[in-house]
Amino acid sequence: FHLYVDEAHSIGALGPRGRGVCDYYGIDPSEVDILMGTFTKSFGAAGGYIAASPEIISHLRLFNYSSIYAESISPIVLQQIYTSMTIIMGEDGTTNGRERLERLAFNARYLGTNLKRLGFILYGDRDSPILPLLLYNPAKIPAFSRELLKRGIAVVVVGYPATPIISSRARFCVSAAHTKEDLDEILRVCAEVGEILQLKLSSKSPGLSIEDVLRDGEIGL
Repeated sequence: FHLYVDEAHSIGALGPRGRGVCDYYGIDPSEVDILMGTFTKSFGAAGGYIAASPEIISHLRLFNYSSIYAESISPIVLQQIYTSMTIIMGEDGTTNGRERLERLAFNARYLGTNLKRLGFILYGDRDSPILPLLLYNPAKIPAFSRELLKRGIAVVVVGYPATPIISSRARFCVSAAHTKEDLDEILRVCAEVGEILQLKLSSKSPGLSIEDVLRDGEIGL
């Protein structure tokens, strides 16, 4: 038995130092047998990594098909990854990385909490920058995406077979570059489209109006 943790969406985004779920929960990474992550998201590059014991890494190098026939990452991409890591870790002599992590955490909580206050059902942790909003009916997948796009917002939509057939969802990907004004516009558009498509299905939410949400949006974050 090995504990395998997929950090694809968390590395560079979660935790006080941006080191992923282990950092977020205060767990020593050495307690995890295999840590996997990608450089395509927080680092804006290509490729990925696997961190494990020398024995596991040697086994993967010898027997993993995709590793055997893969090409090495190019030097220019490696420099992009290294520079991103340096900024996130605060080793570039600035506070830019810390400020971005704090902004990302605020953005994730602000958008997720207020989508719920509007009456939407969301999956996931409140601090995750990936916000899955449940659409349920597969017919609402293109409708939701198209209505948001008409109003200037691009959103990822996911359905069967990637999800159960009646668990279709939209996935908002929040970044530190989003301003509060950006997030407020997303909330306004979702409030409008949610009424049109009847997506405000939560029985645990107060189902506030968009005016109330925008007025009290930062309370309790």
